[in-house]
Amino acid sequence: MASFISSKNWALGKRRIAKKWREASPFWDWLTTGVVILNQRGEVDYANTTAQDLLELSVLQLGEKPFVQHFISEEQLTKVLAEVRQESYAIHRLLFNLQKIGRPEPLPTLLTVSSILETDSVLLEFVTAEQQLRLDREERTLEQSQANKELIRNLAHEIKNPLGGIRGAAQLLESELTNPELTEYTQVIIKESARLQSLVDRLLAPHRKPRIIGDVNIHEICERVRSVLLAQYPKQIHIIRDYDISIPEFRGDNEQLIQALLNVAQNAAQVLADFSPQALPGYQATITFRTRIARQITIARHRYKLALELHIIDNGPGIPVDLIDKIFLPLVSGREGGSGLGLTLTQTFIQQHDGMIECVSEPGYTDFKILIPLP
Repeated sequence: MASFISSKNWALGKRRIAKKWREASPFWDWLTTGVVILNQRGEVDYANTTAQDLLELSVLQLGEKPFVQHFISEEQLTKVLAEVRQESYAIHRLLFNLQKIGRPEPLPTLLTVSSILETDSVLLEFVTAEQQLRLDREERTLEQSQANKELIRNLAHEIKNPLGGIRGAAQLLESELTNPELTEYTQVIIKESARLQSLVDRLLAPHRKPRIIGDVNIHEICERVRSVLLAQYPKQIHIIRDYDISIPEFRGDNEQLIQALLNVAQNAAQVLADFSPQALPGYQATITFRTRIARQITIARHRYKLALELHIIDNGPGIPVDLIDKIFLPLVSGREGGSGLGLTLTQTFIQQHDGMIECVSEPGYTDFKILIPLP
């Protein structure tokens, strides 16, 4: 097309198009899809934030050389771009293993390549298979969490009413007994009723206790949790702090977030304390607190421009495969003597901040990732 237009008019037209793309950039940046626009020479005229994050290349880095030269699969990309340019308004969709030069593994990507009307430019759209799987997994987790909350509330109320009657009856019975040996049995009833009452109260606590909203500094919360762990395990656990100090404060409930992080970190510390004596010589039980800013994040079907990304990572034995999909369910515990409520409460507290928590684990590496929207 450019051959039928004077070079001056073509340059003016291209500048007008580029200006429109720049003016539209705030809208492009809200897309969950990575968008890259290439000019007739195969150079990047525009790349939205999602594309830069996905490709791990800034606009300046993308502009250093033609787009295809950033990737090992340069020939395949060049062929696809040529086919689109030769066929007017053609659209190609393909599952593409995007492997950047210097990257150890390819990234499976659904790539859509299309020509842009009345220009020699080409539009590339990237959606990673991993991204789609994460969105599907997040939606299932949200639905499961909502069902769990209803089940817990209904079950706790059904248990609480007869439990009070059982405990009261045992206390009345004990007052009528003349044989001290028989009071041992009534004490068992009273103590077990009290234990169950405490369990029910913990199940209902997140829904009863009013939230106290204030300014939250996530690093102050991490330091608070760190000090608790060091007091409990002064020699067994090494704690690494990897903070992004540019993360701004946000509105939230400090006590809830402290408890949420403490539940996760204490679980890791307890497992590490038991695991480290049996580990290889030179092994150092380690927990890492890592904070970052995530961009263009979808949480519970809502899109957020910025979010806090907090990782709590340990190098313990990992979570058993048969438990990894159940760890946030109530009354499920992988530790003897555990109540199975800690991670359930953590998930509830994080969701009350419009956030989400997920976990990946393998032997030697367990990562709990928390995402909370930022202003």
